Amino acid sequence: MNKDFGQLAGEELINKTKDALTENGIEVFVVENGVEAKEKALQIIPTGVEIMTMSSVTVDSIGLAKEINESGKYNSVRNKLVEMSRQSGIPQQAGKKIGAAPEWTTGSVHAVTEDGKVIVVSATGSQLSAYVYGSSHIIWIVGSQKIVKDLDEGMERIYEYVLPLENERAQKAYGMQSSVNKIIVFNKEVLPARITMIIVKEKLGF
Repeated sequence: MNKDFGQLAGEELINKTKDALTENGIEVFVVENGVEAKEKALQIIPTGVEIMTMSSVTVDSIGLAKEINESGKYNSVRNKLVEMSRQSGIPQQAGKKIGAAPEWTTGSVHAVTEDGKVIVVSATGSQLSAYVYGSSHIIWIVGSQKIVKDLDEGMERIYEYVLPLENERAQKAYGMQSSVNKIIVFNKEVLPARITMIIVKEKLGF
């Protein structure tokens, strides 16, 4: 595992990346730590909206998923999916449709380039539909250690740093390894204010 990819980016690099992301249609806020990231996200998300918390070590670690799914202040899609899974006779396809296009979505990404591109990888692809098109509003919480020079270095980061850590997590959680099965690159977002990225000057997630 290449631990260099776990090093936090400096102020100059964060600002450069922020400007590039903004140019590519992604609104960016920079905060000091996970507490501030959670506060900023909750300032942005209106009370009562339909929202899906995608599986994310980052979102879980700052308590954002817990607040959204357990506070009762939001229409939690994840809670709805859990309830559907408990009921017999509900086809799996119905759950896929709900998860693919929630009004709001929170999650994270795996690499952000200096020139404002974003890489998201997935074993199943469950979060990708919402990120790419389905959701009207997306909030990504991103530790600044995920900033890389370019797409090539981003892929190195994914295979040499993210995957070993995710494998370890998946083994503990599910008793199985993870894998890089599906990859999406965001070059630009064409819909204004659709995607917001909160860059955190603290090591969060992988």
